Amino acid sequence: MKISFYYFFLLVFLTGCGVAKQSYSPSKKYSKRQVENDYTLYREILEAQHPSLYWYTSKDSMNYFFDVGKSRLKDSMTEPEFRTVLNYVTAQIGCGHTTTRASKQFTKYLNKAPLGKIFPLSFKMWPDTAVVNANLNRKDSIFKRGTVIEKINGVATNVIIDSLFKYVSTDGYNTTHKYQRLSSFGSFGGTYTAVFGPFEKYTIDYIDEAGVQKSNTIPIFNAAADTIGRAASQQPKVLVHQPTRKERRLRDLSNNRLLKIDSVNKVAMMSLATFTKNYHLQKFFKTSFKTLNNNHISHLIIDVRNNGGGSVSNSTSLSRYLTDHSFKICDTLFSVKRKTPYHKYINGYFWNRLFMTLFTRKKADGKFHFSYFERHYFKPRAKNHYDGKVYVLTGGNSFSATTLFVTSVKNQKNVTVIGEETGGGAYGNSAWLIPEVTLPETGVRFRLPLFRMVINTDVPKNGRGIQPDVFSGPTVADVIRGTDYKLDKAMGLIEKDKDKKQ
Repeated sequence: MKISFYYFFLLVFLTGCGVAKQSYSPSKKYSKRQVENDYTLYREILEAQHPSLYWYTSKDSMNYFFDVGKSRLKDSMTEPEFRTVLNYVTAQIGCGHTTTRASKQFTKYLNKAPLGKIFPLSFKMWPDTAVVNANLNRKDSIFKRGTVIEKINGVATNVIIDSLFKYVSTDGYNTTHKYQRLSSFGSFGGTYTAVFGPFEKYTIDYIDEAGVQKSNTIPIFNAAADTIGRAASQQPKVLVHQPTRKERRLRDLSNNRLLKIDSVNKVAMMSLATFTKNYHLQKFFKTSFKTLNNNHISHLIIDVRNNGGGSVSNSTSLSRYLTDHSFKICDTLFSVKRKTPYHKYINGYFWNRLFMTLFTRKKADGKFHFSYFERHYFKPRAKNHYDGKVYVLTGGNSFSATTLFVTSVKNQKNVTVIGEETGGGAYGNSAWLIPEVTLPETGVRFRLPLFRMVINTDVPKNGRGIQPDVFSGPTVADVIRGTDYKLDKAMGLIEKDKDKKQ
């Protein structure tokens, strides 16, 4: 009996190991019951916990979109198909912080899997215009950078863009972020394929260099075949220096926060791609503004075009070096609930609840307010405060804490905001604490903001971002030349300012 018992457990152990080693398949199918269970939970959590579910979309309309989403569920759905449904419904909320993510298994698979077939073109988009920005088919001499695209498979690009917009989340009714998002490399192709389906060939209507309307058919890009072809034609690889961990860290820091100074012309540029806590920004600001003052820099460009936000303490710190007045972070900051029956699906629930228990208080409106930021004014920093001319570059990817920074300095006489409307809402947003919710059947995740923030009640609640003082948008010629048109606009204004003083 002891021997039999031993072999029984050995069999169970080996069977378990066998199951664990099974590879994950991205084409795994989920039953209608499974996707309906997850979808019901997704809707219930949003209706119970989201602080701004009906802020820009009425309850009747959201109920309609929830019903539309449910009607699109079917048997044998893959995870990407299910996520496409969730993306559609989520985008109707009008909250740029509420987005979906692939399951951990799917993400792990993608990180290791070789690339397959991909939509070959990447576009730069703005209202009524789609221009080729990159082409994976390197031998293609037709669809070069700057080629204007009019139709794909017989459908006008403006119709396609309008359709894809329904799957991209943003604050309120802002479209600048949606154009920017679809202009990011690979984003258009992925969203287009999810909505319209993959094709082996694409018929593209375009305008050639002479301004003549033409049409041409191109194949889907097969990354695997291209990789094999390049490997066969390449010369033997030469050993190159592999960066150390410290070198990689320094490169990462430079990619996310960097100060460049032209000491001769007294101009500096501070590039900030994030306000997150991982980049020692407090120390960076302290050192940077000391350097600016020591070098008597008269004009400073601050580039936050691709800054998606992060820590409010970091954005506030930057504001204090520049603002000429005391300012508040927001007028209102509240959560609708402190606890939830759905806690087992919400990552970090214990810590989020503890935070709200310690720092929020229920007011007469029934909401749990974080009153400190509703009433506290931050003063300008005295030491190394910067009083020169400031030019802030913004765009569709300027989000969240970045809008707080821009709001704090925008109306100053020495500050000029250049570029395009921010993706982050000017009136407010839903953010602060943003845990991740995992749906149990599919493992699909979505971000759930727990606080509503009204930044400035004096700003109209029109669902728009912060408007620039000086607009600078792309042109076809800019795409062809690869020019940094917003930076060029800032440098032009600096030259004009210097000419006035001479």
